[in-house]
Amino acid sequence: MRILFYFFIFYVFHTSSFAQRAPSYTISGYMKDSLSTENLIGATVFNKSNLAGTTSNQYGFYSLTLPAGNVELVYSYVGCNAQVCSFRLSRDTVINIVLDRALHLQEVAITADRTARMQESVQMSKISVPVAQIKSLPATLGITDVMKTLQLMPGIQSGSEGSAGLHVRGGSPDQNLILLDGVPIYNVMHLLGFVSLFNGNAINNIEAYKGGFPARYGGRTSSVLDISMKEGNMQKFHGEGDIGILWCNLTLEGPVVKDRTSFIVSGRRAYIEPVMNAMLHAEGSGISDNIHKFGMYFYDLTAKINHRFSYKDRIYLSAYMGNDNIYTIFDFKNEYENVSSANRTHIGFQWGNFMTTFRWNHIFTNRLFSNTTLSYSRYRDIFINKEERKLLTDVNGQPVTINDFSDLLNNSGINDWIGKITFDYLPSPSHHVRFGAGAIYHTFNPGRISIRDTTGSSNYGASKRYAYEWSAYIEDDIRLTERMRTNVGLHWSVFNVGNKFYNTLQPRISARYLITPYLSAKASYSRMAQYVHMISGTYNGFPKDFWVPATELLRPQKSDLIALGFAHNYKKDYELSLEGYYKLLTDVLDFKTSAGLLSMDNLWEHKLLQGTGKSYGMELFAQKKTGEFTGWIGYTLSWTDRHFDELNGGKRFPYKYDRRHDLNIAFMQRFFRSNIWKKTELSAVWVFGSGHCMTLPVGIVDIGHPLIHGFDPRNTRQYREYGDINGYRLAPYHRLDLSIAFVKEKKWGERRWIWSAYNAYNRKNPYYVRTERTIGGRYRFMQVSLFPMIPSVSYQFKF
Repeated sequence: MRILFYFFIFYVFHTSSFAQRAPSYTISGYMKDSLSTENLIGATVFNKSNLAGTTSNQYGFYSLTLPAGNVELVYSYVGCNAQVCSFRLSRDTVINIVLDRALHLQEVAITADRTARMQESVQMSKISVPVAQIKSLPATLGITDVMKTLQLMPGIQSGSEGSAGLHVRGGSPDQNLILLDGVPIYNVMHLLGFVSLFNGNAINNIEAYKGGFPARYGGRTSSVLDISMKEGNMQKFHGEGDIGILWCNLTLEGPVVKDRTSFIVSGRRAYIEPVMNAMLHAEGSGISDNIHKFGMYFYDLTAKINHRFSYKDRIYLSAYMGNDNIYTIFDFKNEYENVSSANRTHIGFQWGNFMTTFRWNHIFTNRLFSNTTLSYSRYRDIFINKEERKLLTDVNGQPVTINDFSDLLNNSGINDWIGKITFDYLPSPSHHVRFGAGAIYHTFNPGRISIRDTTGSSNYGASKRYAYEWSAYIEDDIRLTERMRTNVGLHWSVFNVGNKFYNTLQPRISARYLITPYLSAKASYSRMAQYVHMISGTYNGFPKDFWVPATELLRPQKSDLIALGFAHNYKKDYELSLEGYYKLLTDVLDFKTSAGLLSMDNLWEHKLLQGTGKSYGMELFAQKKTGEFTGWIGYTLSWTDRHFDELNGGKRFPYKYDRRHDLNIAFMQRFFRSNIWKKTELSAVWVFGSGHCMTLPVGIVDIGHPLIHGFDPRNTRQYREYGDINGYRLAPYHRLDLSIAFVKEKKWGERRWIWSAYNAYNRKNPYYVRTERTIGGRYRFMQVSLFPMIPSVSYQFKF
């Protein structure tokens, strides 16, 4: 690996030296937004005379080396007015560019420069969604959600209805590498998946990769979602917030020292408990009278501070903290003869993430940029079952006070300590080299159960596991000719758990060929390895996820993904892409048939199977990015299956979320009134998908003693015969979401009233199917639906 690394560096330097025989100089600097002062990630700069160009990195830094002489640089970014800078290049030059937002006047529609066209990018299977566009789409309960927007893209599907999880090209949610400021996040869901943890008001940039993964990413097999937080305005104090029916959100940002230090802090809180308890105690609610209280809420807090020491050095300190809590309190009163007692049971489920990271940017030369990161990430979930028992009267009816209790606590999670260093090296316009290395120290807690009562306490369950993960990578974005570009890289990772070492080389390559200036063909191949697994079980009806490592018995998961596609730009305003892909998964996990619901102990490895999977399909995406009317249509045709020797008689079976057809239509329309300070925004989303797969019984037999009117259920055992795994497909899913926003400029800023409706035509979509016994003793299947039409209203403001 070391020899390969040095060879690659030698190749880059060697190539660049021959490519520039004439004297050349480097232009470098940062690109920022004029309003927010945020770094512009992926902004473009190119020289009109020879069309040599580059893009800014994740921190807004760019570097472009050109021959000496007259240059005419064009700086551009989607949604910003382009800037042209002409001068004679005779020495290394630093130019920091601030681009004006095209939306700073309300009557100006979104514009995009030609350099942002998708057919010119070497990267395929990549999605970049502007945050402003996400905020324009209909929001569930008025909450802007990054994950729900990504579910509208081809190749990305949701799980069950309302879920914020992602299933990318046949993968499971744990196969997605989700990074927040470069730190892995293990659970991205609030409210059991109805809302994601990413606060749209605190996000600067979003990039999602479905394939063609750059070598700088590793650790998961299906996708990468890289989210960058805002850094805070260095010029002025600003704020924005949202107030909805069941939640509130507030973001504040501004300079601590102008042009030197800035901060941003953003917090959300859902307050569903008052509404739920009002429904609970309403007359005729039909809810059990034994329920004393029900609670469901979440909160999260995001904060970041950054300081610029000089042009060459700046540091960032960011943190995220979020938690969910769902609980039910039952009260029971019992009276038998003269004895009376009162019992209270508290059942709760808590889960949450905590993340903090320190980053240092340093510019060694105007061609070499580095970033050093130290971070800590923790995810944990807790199941609680508390019981309090009070004896009020004894057998003689005399008052007594005897208290008894028992507490059960199930605690699981994963902790990571992370360190990494990365470099961007730009020796010439024909090369953009990235390389780096990192290490992670994992602590896995598969599930410890603590029991405490009046007799004492005890602990049991699976023991903690510790593991080390090392990685290194190198990649180069190479312009071979004016028509041909490629990105070639290699990711190397090592995983150590116990006495076992896993070592994986993961080659990556993407290529683009311009057939015409408006049409390109693209191809990619990538191998990914995953050393952490998520297995799901249930406790008292609550879903519970356990993160476990690859072990001596469980091998790492791997994927090999090939993709081929075309990208076309039509009349500058329209983009069309078509991609076909084939993905092979190895060593995916599932339960043994006899394992049933998971009970974590030190034998958990023996309850799991490893097999293979494959997914293949076609994705079509058409988008209009500019003008007062914008939107897209995405369609996916796909097949996804799994194979385990011990399951389904050794036959392949459809994956649970195999979805043959998936269609998403989204559009946004802006209406400008005669008064330029007022406007209305209308948006709509319609989704259609083939039904999910389920395993259902093909026969049910009650075994017991017959009575005159059938079977006595107290003396009956039930035997079920199941058919093929996932052999039944639910009815198709479709839904319409609508939103209308009334925007008005005020002296202090901007306000919005947003009215939205989830599932506007009240479609009863299937959530799952259960069996029900009829009066005649026969069984039938019953479809269960969860979410009817849900209207919401929210108020947003900026100052």
